[in-house]
Amino acid sequence: MGTIQIENVNFKYDQMVDNLFNSLNLKIDESWKLGLIGRNGRGKTTLMKLLLGQLDYTGKIVSNLNFYYYPQTVVEKNIPTIEVVKNLTNLEDYDIWKIEVELEKLKVDPDILQQEFDTLSPGERTKVLLAVLFVDDYGFQLIDEPTNHLDIEGRKVVSEYLQSKKGFIVISHDKAFLNPVIDHVISINRANVDVYKGNFDTWEDAKNRQDNHEIDEKIQLKKDISRLHETAVKRENWSNSAESQKNKNRYSESVNLDKGFISHKSAKMMKKAKLAEKRVDSAITEKQNLLKNIEIEEPINLNYEELKHPDFFIEVNNLSLKHDEIVTPTVNFKVKKNQVIALIGQNGIGKTTIFKQILGLPQPFTQTGNIHLANNLKISYMRQDNELVGSIKQLAIDKKIEPELVYSNLRKLGFERYLFDQPVEKMSQGQRRKVALAMSLSEKANLYFWDEPLNYLDVITRQQIIEAIKKQHPAMLLIDHDQDLIESVASKKIILKR
Repeated sequence: MGTIQIENVNFKYDQMVDNLFNSLNLKIDESWKLGLIGRNGRGKTTLMKLLLGQLDYTGKIVSNLNFYYYPQTVVEKNIPTIEVVKNLTNLEDYDIWKIEVELEKLKVDPDILQQEFDTLSPGERTKVLLAVLFVDDYGFQLIDEPTNHLDIEGRKVVSEYLQSKKGFIVISHDKAFLNPVIDHVISINRANVDVYKGNFDTWEDAKNRQDNHEIDEKIQLKKDISRLHETAVKRENWSNSAESQKNKNRYSESVNLDKGFISHKSAKMMKKAKLAEKRVDSAITEKQNLLKNIEIEEPINLNYEELKHPDFFIEVNNLSLKHDEIVTPTVNFKVKKNQVIALIGQNGIGKTTIFKQILGLPQPFTQTGNIHLANNLKISYMRQDNELVGSIKQLAIDKKIEPELVYSNLRKLGFERYLFDQPVEKMSQGQRRKVALAMSLSEKANLYFWDEPLNYLDVITRQQIIEAIKKQHPAMLLIDHDQDLIESVASKKIILKR
């Protein structure tokens, strides 16, 4: 039976002051279906790269397993998909049936193997690359965020597919996707790494119990520290007062004062005071060690300016877009004050195309129907992709946003300070997404266009977004496939169908 043994592994990137992993020890069985959970930047993808031998580290990683990573790098995309598969797997023509079997399990027509890879939808590419990953029955798969850009039905199909497999590690922040898939969790916390037997809900319940226990202990310790400190001060004051009185010559003649007795009593009281102070110091140290894994969840706020006068911000009447053979469904909707309108539909149906048409962005589509926008709208557009280039400061200046406001929002999102001066294009996908989110949060807006805002974002950031929208009730047009987000914030769902 295969295992992965990680012993005393230490690792940090060159630009980091502290280790990302410090004396990491894990033992993983090849049969486990592991969910890898943690905030963006905690080292989830880094751990996979360590297993793949792509990074230098100290310590030992011992395993007899063959590791395969998703998403694979596809160098040539303008070639038939079958050639991409061959390049990634070294399969011969007589073994292509193995890929076809996996594609059928993923509910993909094997005929797409004859199409050019760059013509496939994001969901189809995901499924092809997952099929490639599982061709080797003896491999151990490292799957990095497979649900990004998958629609709700696609997530369900991939979830069912992974349930039929054995032994892998998957990074995902979608608990509806993870729960039926995994039977173990690796949790990369602020101070350590834990392993749990169970699914996402098991981990979340255990973490909440531990967090509440630490909070209760801290409250009790705070009371104890206050009481101990008060006692120590009283004892020290009594001791100092007694010593002072002992040395005075002006005593009442009626008092027969034993100076030796007072000295002895004073010394004992001083000793007790010092012991009490030591207990205070010890308790403070213990308190500082508590809450070490409780995540910082500062509330975030949108820089939202409400327009009071218009009856609607956007009105779309019988809108349909056409280019060559592509035709979007006809849609009708309004976005009113304090409304979150969610556009829902399968990948490739035209949700982003409709977004761009409303925003007036260049597209090769012929429009039928009408789009009306209220006057003087300030719109904040968070794109689906992560194609940000340059420094955070320059990106903020280009958008006429105060950089310090962006930095403040990033810190609330758990973003590390050392990244502030790094080029955004060099960051992880999750870190880039947080930069895009912080820009949109910081930008003055009356209306938000958010296209799959949760892609690559960790579970804590997702909850921060949900709470901010629920608290501020901004006007928003939203595309996302995360069911928790849609059910939590959408005032109305516009379902697009062929």
